[in-house]
Amino acid sequence: MTPQTPPCELLARQDADYRGWLWVAPPRDGWLESGEGAVWSADLSVCAAWAAAGRPAHSSLVPPTFAVPGAVLFWPKSHALGAWWLEALCGALPAGTPIQVVGETQGGIRRVPKTLAAMALACRKLDNARRCTLFETRADDRATVPDTGWTSFEVAVAGVDGLTLATHPGVFGHGKLDDGTRLLLQALVDSPLATQGEALDIGCGDGIISAWLARRGWQVTASDISAFAVEAARRSLAANGLRGQVCQSDVYDGVDGVFQAIVSNPPFHQERAIDYDPTERLIREAPARLQAGGSLTLVANAFLPYPDWLTAAFGSFEVLADDRRFRVYRAFKRRR
Repeated sequence: MTPQTPPCELLARQDADYRGWLWVAPPRDGWLESGEGAVWSADLSVCAAWAAAGRPAHSSLVPPTFAVPGAVLFWPKSHALGAWWLEALCGALPAGTPIQVVGETQGGIRRVPKTLAAMALACRKLDNARRCTLFETRADDRATVPDTGWTSFEVAVAGVDGLTLATHPGVFGHGKLDDGTRLLLQALVDSPLATQGEALDIGCGDGIISAWLARRGWQVTASDISAFAVEAARRSLAANGLRGQVCQSDVYDGVDGVFQAIVSNPPFHQERAIDYDPTERLIREAPARLQAGGSLTLVANAFLPYPDWLTAAFGSFEVLADDRRFRVYRAFKRRR
């Protein structure tokens, strides 16, 4: 199969024997998924694709324990997240195990040599093409701290006292409250949801929406496709003495039940690529996941094409807030 992404095109022309290697945080690419070896990814959709192809897939944030001859790390957009993956690999693999790092120039791959130097790891450039570069280092069997990368911060949000949020470089909005989420929560104060009941927060990130809803008396279920976000939401709820269910899910796939309200700040990027599919699914399938009279409330960049999808799914919708950058939409499931 022909590689579908530039980093995989670069890897495909290498002479290396990648049989049995561990592929870490890769993009969706049929060339990888039809090959050999195992995947370690925090992205549930990546792991599901590999599992569907009969390939070993590891989605836990705890490194896999099975032996591998080497690992390839796909450098992420977040420099701090890339450093976390390197630390985790160095702590999990036997000393001397080769680790290759591949990524696109626009994704910051040129910073890898400095990152490796700061970690006292050797760096050798293997190749560059397709506006990508491939480096190699070796694991040094260092001890790692389980909570490496995890921090917390305080936020003041509309309608509730301050909340403590857990954060990690792998979580959306790492270390700060997103402006769209702030507008969404203010809109929920100005136009409150219906009688409190069960609420679903899809794409929960660090758990700010779930914690806000739980503080105001809702029974919350939080879900996200990212294992980093799932762990962050769990930590955030616990840090505030709040209860809620948290699960890893690709939109609704891992979520059970119907809800009085669905509230979301859905993502539309996959690394640097725009991906509308998850939000289109969120909107299209929402009526089936809502009780009669239940509502979907979401915030989005003003330019995104969500009004047409809301009209198709619900028949009508309202705009609760619009600051020219973001809009908050609400739609109701009709009562029969």
